[in-house]
Amino acid sequence: MTPDGPDVALLVVGHGSRDPRAAGEFRRLVGAVREGAPGLAVEGGFIELSPPPVSEAVRRLVEGGVRSIVAVPLMLLAAGHAKDDIPATLVRERLAHPGLSFRYGRALGIRPELLELMDERLSAVVPGEEREETAVLLVGRGSSDPDANSDLAKVARLFYEGRPYPLVEHAFVSLTPPDVPTALERLHRLGFRRVAVFSYFLFTGVLEERIRRQSASFAAEHSGFGVSYAGYFGPEARVADLVLERYREALEGDIRMNCDVCVHRVALPGFEEKVGAPATPHYHPDEPGHHHHGHHH
Repeated sequence: MTPDGPDVALLVVGHGSRDPRAAGEFRRLVGAVREGAPGLAVEGGFIELSPPPVSEAVRRLVEGGVRSIVAVPLMLLAAGHAKDDIPATLVRERLAHPGLSFRYGRALGIRPELLELMDERLSAVVPGEEREETAVLLVGRGSSDPDANSDLAKVARLFYEGRPYPLVEHAFVSLTPPDVPTALERLHRLGFRRVAVFSYFLFTGVLEERIRRQSASFAAEHSGFGVSYAGYFGPEARVADLVLERYREALEGDIRMNCDVCVHRVALPGFEEKVGAPATPHYHPDEPGHHHHGHHH
């Protein structure tokens, strides 16, 4: 079966957001993926919060004659959704569509293309002559998965290497410390007068807006302390190219997640009960007959 054969398709799986702007950016990115792969059937669906649900995207592909689907999780870092919820949802869809096969790709992961995009966003708000005096704060979503949280720390270090910024710190906007005000306070106490904040998010939304708001509030409360907000990645063509790379990799290669410190396989302190726990499908609120659990940030 060729990568662009008529019976194989790409399913881009997003998280979903209460902010309709985020769903719009997701759709724009899926459109860019389609443009980058003429002849390949491409659909996008969400596991929660935004329509359409994954089940609807799968149904459209099946109605179009697709017999094999490569699903790529549109997640920057692999945490519970990419490791657990989406795979379980795909198993449910396979059971609902006998004869349909699935391959599952990796999350976008730690990539030089994303570091370059981040560099461009920061360079747009920090003049060249100020970079050697400006600290960078990289803010991620935050997860109950220590593996994903440690990946953000790795991204921060990789971004620091070879660039003029004197310090690159990381923080999280939900679920795990340090939060944005705590990280900014630390940089303030270290003597920095300028900080540039970048949200390690693909799209806007409730949490991205929270980062923006908390950064501005901290700057307003601390005289002489400047905080520049550099935004987030957005539906960039380079992100679409990376999605297609993950598609080709899943179709043609041997895809393995890094399981060395995966909370589902290794007994990490405080997370021992997660080892071997069964995966369960993530039910979208638009799917009839299913009560969806809530998320608290």
